[in-house]
Amino acid sequence: MYQRLLEAPKRHDQSFFLFGPRGTGKSSWTRAGFPNALVFDLLSMHTYVEFLQNPSILEEKIPKNFDDWIVIDEIQKIPDLLNEVHRLIESRGCKFILTGSSARSLRRKGVNLLAGRAHSYKMFPLTAAELKSDFDLNQSLLIGHLPSVYNNKDASEEYLNAYIGTYLREEVLQEGLTRNLSAFARFLEIASFSQGSLLNMSEVARECKIERKIVENYFTILEDLLIASRLPVFTKKAQRQTVVHPKFYYFDVGVYRSIRPKGPLDSPGLIGGVALETLVFQELKAVNDYERLHFDLYFWRTIDQQEVDFILYGKNSVIAIEVKSSRTIHPSDLRSLRLFKEEYPIAKLFVFYGGKEKIYGEDVTILPVAEILPQLPAFLKDLSS
Repeated sequence: MYQRLLEAPKRHDQSFFLFGPRGTGKSSWTRAGFPNALVFDLLSMHTYVEFLQNPSILEEKIPKNFDDWIVIDEIQKIPDLLNEVHRLIESRGCKFILTGSSARSLRRKGVNLLAGRAHSYKMFPLTAAELKSDFDLNQSLLIGHLPSVYNNKDASEEYLNAYIGTYLREEVLQEGLTRNLSAFARFLEIASFSQGSLLNMSEVARECKIERKIVENYFTILEDLLIASRLPVFTKKAQRQTVVHPKFYYFDVGVYRSIRPKGPLDSPGLIGGVALETLVFQELKAVNDYERLHFDLYFWRTIDQQEVDFILYGKNSVIAIEVKSSRTIHPSDLRSLRLFKEEYPIAKLFVFYGGKEKIYGEDVTILPVAEILPQLPAFLKDLSS
């Protein structure tokens, strides 16, 4: 059991949602942090059928004068339960932890997400800071950071291969998100070629041989299931003309590598570079959210293809980060960062790279990625102040 960066809410009487992809450790975190909670797991078929037939039975299952936490795992399976949760918060002062791997069905059915009565938190794959001495960069780039992978490293490949299959079967198919499961499975593979790249819907649609509108819906499904996200381009007060398309990322480098088709013509360097960028992105997202740093995340790319991988835009700072898998940095590698600083002079510039030495330049700080990722919470906290 790893100590997670996510902290329980300071208010001990405030219900909350905990959203995150399957397998990121939501249930383990709630059981460790709230050992006396009353737990209802909607992945249990018996529990699921019982509540589906009669959501109001929830009150009968809560002992009178029970004043501890009540956990409902995978609440999106039965959105109607939220009406009962709302009523029990009001009538009995119950406090709930509502975990979920998708908010799609909750929104689709127009259910009130307990606005004002329940905050929302997120769970991500493990971070390097959470792994501590178990963090190994080369291993992370191969198997990612899902907790179950670290519980049984010998079976990591089998677990990752089954992971998307589980989503297809239990989320996409059961919720009726698409009628053509084979087309969606093909789309998942085609989308993996867009990892860390500009997202061109028309091109993906052509490769998948399906309509663009369907592809747009598929990408929305991935985001709703929390297994992918789009990173917008930074355009604030832009002087140089920038691109308009976002970049695309699956949420975990191990999941990305398991989906990405590989063959004799695929360059290990290309896949490895994308994997490193993916790892840095998932770490930035997790630490930013856990530490409540309130950075908005972007990338920057001009129409003449000058690009900075990640821009963190906060209340008091602008941080530009370029990710390089190479072990040495050449002056040409810093060109895009310096062009960005010309446009945004307040920006602080960093390179995370595959080398071992820290290099402090006049305007750019170059840091070993294997060293900075475990220190990322403190590093970003300092830059946010």
